[in-house]
Amino acid sequence: MLVAVINNDPEIGDLLKVIFVPDYNVSVAEILIPASELSEHISTAGMEASGTSNMKFAMNGCVLIGTLDGANVEIRECVGEENFFLFGAYAHEIAGLRQERREGKFKPDPRFEEAKAFIRSGAFGKYDYTELLGSLEGNEGFGRGDYFLVGKDFPAYIECQDLVDKAYKDVKAWTKMSILNTAGSGMFSSDRTILQYANEIWSISPLPVP
Repeated sequence: MLVAVINNDPEIGDLLKVIFVPDYNVSVAEILIPASELSEHISTAGMEASGTSNMKFAMNGCVLIGTLDGANVEIRECVGEENFFLFGAYAHEIAGLRQERREGKFKPDPRFEEAKAFIRSGAFGKYDYTELLGSLEGNEGFGRGDYFLVGKDFPAYIECQDLVDKAYKDVKAWTKMSILNTAGSGMFSSDRTILQYANEIWSISPLPVP
């Protein structure tokens, strides 16, 4: 239903299409990743153990929009802050933000409330959205209290997307960002990774090949 609503919207239906790729695997990724221009990696800061798909996107010249989490941290350092669209809370802020939520101090952005109301309206189908939206509401309790701080990051995400729109209209600047993402991705090579593991974890030396 979500796909049908967006893909047939009279205002954006001819500009934006939502596609769910079935049986996603490496072979499909080899086609999709090089063709991508913007990739979203939006996990809550401090909650993602690592990340590999965002590295693959950056290596192939795709610009990233995301939080300062997982491999996004290193990617942003390598490609340059100006070539990465950053939004959202930082990892060291998360505990305090959750505490504010528990104390009832969180004030949701009107745009976030509007988005939830739109979903509840049945625009995407007559389903029971109680469990989905309930996880974003309340101040605490199992499955509630917006543990992943979606409501907190939402305004910054919307505003960052405005920056993406503006940047994308400048073809020359966007192309430069794309090139610099590829150029800055050398640190993520498998050779460098294995050598660092050998030196810092396994304490072994490389064996020269005759």
